[in-house]
Amino acid sequence: MSQVSVEKRILYKTNERQNGKVVSLFKRLVKNPFGFLGFLVILSVCIVGLLAPIIAPFNPVETDLTKKLLAPMTEGHLLGTDQLGRDILSRIIYGTRISLLIGVTTVLFAGLIGTTVGVLAGYFRGWVDVVLMRIVDVQLSFPFILLVLIINAVLGTGLKNIMLSLIVVGWVSYARVIRSEVLAIREKEYIHSCFATGVPQWEIIVKHIMPNLFTPLIVLASLQVSTFIIAEASVSFLGFGVQPPTPAWGNMLNEGKNFILSSWWLITFPGLALVITTLGINLFGDWLRDELDPEMNQNR
Repeated sequence: MSQVSVEKRILYKTNERQNGKVVSLFKRLVKNPFGFLGFLVILSVCIVGLLAPIIAPFNPVETDLTKKLLAPMTEGHLLGTDQLGRDILSRIIYGTRISLLIGVTTVLFAGLIGTTVGVLAGYFRGWVDVVLMRIVDVQLSFPFILLVLIINAVLGTGLKNIMLSLIVVGWVSYARVIRSEVLAIREKEYIHSCFATGVPQWEIIVKHIMPNLFTPLIVLASLQVSTFIIAEASVSFLGFGVQPPTPAWGNMLNEGKNFILSSWWLITFPGLALVITTLGINLFGDWLRDELDPEMNQNR
């Protein structure tokens, strides 16, 4: 048998094992009602966000004062209209894109910054660890939303600025978790063997430490998405985030608060969209955390 054939067989078996793990993981997800419900919610939200231009029945920013404050199921508006005659359902659908964009983007960049800081602090220790962790401690001493509001007050309102403020505030959670993981990995025997044999530090970090950070990063990121979505909605509700006429759940709540008694649908439906989305993400994140936790796997 040729060397090429052997390599192909090894590659095929490796891919087969990986596919088997994915199938097994999905089967366990289906058997968990709460985790599977969360997965379906996330999948539905993603589909709605991607297909917003197709499935939205009206232009989300088009105003029509002759149709303002229409009740749900009136004149083709399933969820009614707001004080400017804009369709609530269409604005919620397009608001899904804003929430997904902010949640995913901020998690990616905050995770990148926090992971870098955590790896540097945990690997090099000493004064590097002291300086970086003191910065983290100082930032954590302030309330999360308060810092976001302060940064937004300085930078100004808008989508880009709310994303930037969430990234600046959100990276510290990753830094603390990753530092703890790196400190534990650094004491493993194979890492000490790398030190003894003179393996370059960058190679130790990239090849031996970073791959072991995948699981905690995935779990933390899945839970942080909902945190950032709620934070954006809170800041927008206070008037410092995404500004009208851009449809975002937070500013829809802000605009509808003055009509809560007379036109309940202005604040109810965006609020339900926010609750259902964050609940789905948290349910799936909890299942993923339990699934990837070694102790939970041993007890299963």
